[in-house]
Amino acid sequence: MDIRRADKIAETLEQLVFSGTYRDGERLDELKLADQFNVSRTPIREALHVLVSSGLAEQIPRRGVFVRQPGPVELMEMFETMAELEAACGRLAATRITEDGLAQLVAANVNCQQAVENLDHDLYYTENERFHQIIYRGSANSYLEKQALQLQNRLRAYRKMQLRFRGRLDQSMAEHLEIVTALQNEDAEGAANALRSHVAVQGEKFHRLMASLKN
Repeated sequence: MDIRRADKIAETLEQLVFSGTYRDGERLDELKLADQFNVSRTPIREALHVLVSSGLAEQIPRRGVFVRQPGPVELMEMFETMAELEAACGRLAATRITEDGLAQLVAANVNCQQAVENLDHDLYYTENERFHQIIYRGSANSYLEKQALQLQNRLRAYRKMQLRFRGRLDQSMAEHLEIVTALQNEDAEGAANALRSHVAVQGEKFHRLMASLKN
């Protein structure tokens, strides 16, 4: 129960950071947050751990947890790296993913579509995350999978924010279908290119993301 509550608190804190309520470098005080959310310090500690693991905050020994928002150059570099990691996973998965893996991928995509129809952004992100993780696993390269998972976690809050941009859910679903088709056809370069384009945040998409982050 505390962990589920902690996840909800972490999501609220993410939005407060993005809205500028908590500024870059500001300390997140456990006692004050416990009072604010009317909970014990345990779920607050769990929520802060989520923020630290995703990179939205950093733990400084003997000082506490502080908000940390990457600058535009760092954020762009992370998305560029994520796009290339996903492309590599897709290229390998095109010839290595199992029939069961493909079935799981299609099922995750069906769940994504249902979330879009219900305008459920949170459910869409959960199923979208699983969709990508199936591809990482399908690459049959455990080191690459580990690196992709780490950066996926680091960018989670920013990728989730993107999905709330007008029209992004429908666009994301169209891109998913292209990815699934390429993998089913064992089209390594098609899968790599589709995933790279799907994950990359460039041009107007990047400007919109930066505009959403109020420092």
